[in-house]
Amino acid sequence: MADTETPQPLTLTTEIPPVVARLRSTFDSGRTKPISWRRAQLRALRRMLTEERPTWEKALKDDLGKPALEAHTTEIGYVVNEIDHTLKHLASWLRPKRVGVPMSLAPAKARWVREPLGTVLIISPWNYPVNLALAPLVGAIAAGNTAVLKPSELSPATSRVMTDLLPRYLDTEAVAVVEGGVPESTALLEERFDHIFYTGNSAVARIVMAAAVKHLTPVTLELGGKSPAVVEPGVDLATTARRLAWGKFTNAGQTCVAPDYVLAIGDTAQGLQRELAAAITEMFGSDPQASPDYGRIVNERHFDRLSALLDSGEVVAGGRGERESLYMEPTVLGGVDPDSPVMAEEIFGPILPVITVPDLDAAIRFVKERDKPLALYGFTDSEATKRRLITETSSGGVGFGLPIAHLAVPDLPFGGVGESGMGAYHAEASIDTFSHVKPVLDKSLALDTMRMAYAPISQFKEKVIRRIS
Repeated sequence: MADTETPQPLTLTTEIPPVVARLRSTFDSGRTKPISWRRAQLRALRRMLTEERPTWEKALKDDLGKPALEAHTTEIGYVVNEIDHTLKHLASWLRPKRVGVPMSLAPAKARWVREPLGTVLIISPWNYPVNLALAPLVGAIAAGNTAVLKPSELSPATSRVMTDLLPRYLDTEAVAVVEGGVPESTALLEERFDHIFYTGNSAVARIVMAAAVKHLTPVTLELGGKSPAVVEPGVDLATTARRLAWGKFTNAGQTCVAPDYVLAIGDTAQGLQRELAAAITEMFGSDPQASPDYGRIVNERHFDRLSALLDSGEVVAGGRGERESLYMEPTVLGGVDPDSPVMAEEIFGPILPVITVPDLDAAIRFVKERDKPLALYGFTDSEATKRRLITETSSGGVGFGLPIAHLAVPDLPFGGVGESGMGAYHAEASIDTFSHVKPVLDKSLALDTMRMAYAPISQFKEKVIRRIS
């Protein structure tokens, strides 16, 4: 597991300005703009992930106790799929788009083209240290930018592998990795970038935005929040529980879109809690600590934070842990008071509170009274309920019948709203994020049809202009 102490920084803060200047010079040279360069870099990134798969898996095991299959599905294989999808569609995404021209400007042609922004900064978190660093990088490269990656110091093994491997596979004049902690991040934010892409918590996001203001740098903020799961009476509680347990306890609950709490409508809470306990045993056995399919908490500070939340309700399942090995059992809490500590902040760990509400109106009201979450999940057989959850609540994304999986749909943009973030990425949405859409109007000089608009304006000209404009 990662240490609680910040590792010795491996990038000197004095090295950061020359790194950014080098990448900006590369971008200014036009080197990254041809689609051939972009495709070559994406293929090289893919080779790095597939050829060095055991190295990545070991680093993820060291940092988070992440099982090999989970490392594949949520990290390495996920980014490979993102690359493959991008390579398949990149030419069509980059193709200029023709638009119509009003009669007042005819004859003329109009289109919009995408151009890369320049040099971008990607600051990634510790919980999915491969996915959340390299998936944004796929978009940055595909859009034709140069990029600085700043991996989290709380996942030091993955950060070190990234620093070692990226220069072996990618263009070192276009992509750089800066390691370190707060001083290095602060030094990076002093530099002028053309876009900053930050994934993490809202407190640091505010620091990032404040730094970006100095250079009027646009930002994408992928944050988090308390993503609710609404469960209606009449649904298959066994299947619902298995899917909730899968979504919640993947990566030991350290997932930004994991179900944070359950709103059990009517009399569903007791039955759901029994099924959740059964699902945990079915997935991880009677001793999840011995399961090869269950991860660990990232460090002691987060373990202590999570342990303090266990008294917020009745322990229905789990509730045990071992600080030395950073193991916390998959836990379900019943009878949770909405004002209890576990409901005061994003849990970001393997604790699932269940709250009883009388009806759908109360569930919707409960969600709306709080910050907008990164995701909202509904377990219902009613299309009317689905429509209400979509139209009457606001969240980064919505999933019915299955949590967290909307991220695996390549063409669905992923992002938050309000306190859960701003901007989006994945597939074509990543191209949008890391590009400027430039409008182009092309009107020939051969026939000056604009004479009608030139002064002096006669009554006849005014009549024509009013008619066609």
